[in-house]
Amino acid sequence: MKGDMDPGDLDELCSHVNSKISLIKKTLQLRNIGQDPSLNSVLSKIAFEMHSLYNLLNNLETEVQRQETIANSLRELQATVERDFTEASHLKENIPPHLPKRTQSSSAPDEAPEMVVKVAAPEPAKKPSKEKPIKEMELITVHEFGTVPAYMKNRLTYEQINNIIEELNKAVVGKYKILHQPLKSLSNQARKQLSRYKEEETKDTKGQFFIVDQDIKDFTQVKVDKRFHGMLSILRHCHRLREIRGKGLVRYIIC
Repeated sequence: MKGDMDPGDLDELCSHVNSKISLIKKTLQLRNIGQDPSLNSVLSKIAFEMHSLYNLLNNLETEVQRQETIANSLRELQATVERDFTEASHLKENIPPHLPKRTQSSSAPDEAPEMVVKVAAPEPAKKPSKEKPIKEMELITVHEFGTVPAYMKNRLTYEQINNIIEELNKAVVGKYKILHQPLKSLSNQARKQLSRYKEEETKDTKGQFFIVDQDIKDFTQVKVDKRFHGMLSILRHCHRLREIRGKGLVRYIIC
């Protein structure tokens, strides 16, 4: 028959009814206990303990959350330290060739250097030279490069700036070697250059070492373009050169 109930459904229904009956019995028992004056103190104590237990669980949850926050912070710190260590190791293994090196004394700081007196043979008197040694720009340090504003650096690197310093020094040396040579020893091309050098000098450049854009083109492969002038801004910021303008020329004075 279609109306007959499945035995499994009947067992489930009986179990449900029995659980409801059991719940009602327990409710009636608790009600009777609550009406018993002799048990009021016990119930009050249970209620107090339950409240204390609730507060303890709240505090425990708060502490767990705090410990999770600390653990996350420690993981982030560990990742930062590992990243910094990797970068430091890379820098140590790839020290830029232009990085100025600190000179170290051969004597230990706690030991007095051994005094050795040597008697040198008298040298023949040399005629004092009237020529000043050619002044070149010093390479910038990592610290100095770090002081350059980000907008000025753009994408330029520390190595690129020191490379341009070396190229500009080539132009300075090339120019002043011609200026220091006797006129008779100069080629026709060098004499033309010498004539231009004399025309470019002013009262403001007297006693100074300077070059112009044409010198850079003559003695180096550097392109005098917008990127080049961006590098010059950094060199001015680091006090490696300054500019004097006049007669349609920009003169780069070596500092």
